[in-house]
Amino acid sequence: MKPAPFAYHDPSTVDELMGLLAERENARLLAGGQSLMPMLNMRYAMPDHLIDLNGIGDLAGVAETGEAVEIGAMTRQRDLPGSRPAAGRFPILAEALAHVGHFQTRNRGTVGGSLCHLDPSAELPCVAAATDAVLVVRGQDGEREVAMADWPTAYMTPNLAADEALVRIRLPRSAALDGQAFAEFARRHGDFAIVGVAAMLSLDGDTIRRASLAVAGVGPQPVRLAEIEAALAGEQANEATFKAASGEARGIEAMSDAYVSGKYRRRLTGVLVERALAKAAERAREAA
Repeated sequence: MKPAPFAYHDPSTVDELMGLLAERENARLLAGGQSLMPMLNMRYAMPDHLIDLNGIGDLAGVAETGEAVEIGAMTRQRDLPGSRPAAGRFPILAEALAHVGHFQTRNRGTVGGSLCHLDPSAELPCVAAATDAVLVVRGQDGEREVAMADWPTAYMTPNLAADEALVRIRLPRSAALDGQAFAEFARRHGDFAIVGVAAMLSLDGDTIRRASLAVAGVGPQPVRLAEIEAALAGEQANEATFKAASGEARGIEAMSDAYVSGKYRRRLTGVLVERALAKAAERAREAA
């Protein structure tokens, strides 16, 4: 199939983009196109207007401020592993991105595109949940900030009005714990994860001071395991502690689909939580 007819727009500034969004109804934004183009071809999406963001240079790039790492929404996924501000502070980004599609898709795919598409099994939304990301949205009345916890409003539906666009992602430096790890299981390399786990730990000696855990693939949005994080604080970073966390993780709610049962996803979550925590602890010790 081919896309339904649409009008194509190619703005070069954010102000021009805002004008188009204010004036054009039933518009879709084109970032990397790795998800949107198949949706257009299969007519799952049928916009009257397609607004191409690739000409807006101000929407790409990575910068480190005093309190955060800021990533432009149009930053290519391929650029994060080599970015000292991003991968240096948050190496979990590079590890998670190694599971995203293949190098061809990462060459075009954007950070903001993944966060706006919000596939339940996608790696970047899971990492954004674990790192307490803040998403900066631009609209007709200026910018507003949305915590990652408030970003999904429904299945594959971000907290965006029709006349708004995601412009950058802010990762607080305080969220960058010493040991970081990402683990996932997929049927084939490059497929979306059946389950993915982002884990981060900071240690005082062998005692866990802080923990962060987020899971992808078990529900319509990334799940932050806050109760397990709280239980880990003050415990020893050892096999027994991580097995206990694994047991707790197996009790989360998980969806079933045509391919995988919720029971299997719960079991897999426990396995990957233990694996990711052990790897994060090892890296926290190496960083000490």
